[in-house]
Amino acid sequence: LIYCRKKGRAHQIVSDASTCRRHLAYLHLDTDQKWCTNNNFASMLLSDVKARKTAAAITNAQQTSIDGHVTELPKHTVVVPYTAALFREAAVEWLISTSQPIQAVDHPSFKKMIDVTSCATNGVIIPNCKATRCDIMDLFKNQMTKLKERLNVY
Repeated sequence: LIYCRKKGRAHQIVSDASTCRRHLAYLHLDTDQKWCTNNNFASMLLSDVKARKTAAAITNAQQTSIDGHVTELPKHTVVVPYTAALFREAAVEWLISTSQPIQAVDHPSFKKMIDVTSCATNGVIIPNCKATRCDIMDLFKNQMTKLKERLNVY
């Protein structure tokens, strides 16, 4: 028999840890928690163990950051599959919107441009105005240099 001061009489407790824990949780909860806090001891009472497990589960379940899991996808432009009707529509729209003469589609440079772009497998990157202007200026300078070399023949 074990004497319990709180009950004021001898109390029969089987010498099993779980029975002692239940007795402490039922009659001496505040005293046990104070002793555990003062002695830096983790309480093994059922309610305290459940509270620690719940807190650990919540901590482990929270995702602190997704930076390692998220990557930016590369920009992918949709390549429109070729059809003769779609090309004819695009050519007519280009002629009208840029005020080109109808004979422009018969010009060899237009045909060359179409032949070059038809070999592309992942779409075509069309240069912007600034890049096109620089290319035209470079082409002009090269032509002028070649003309100058031709005219300076000794």
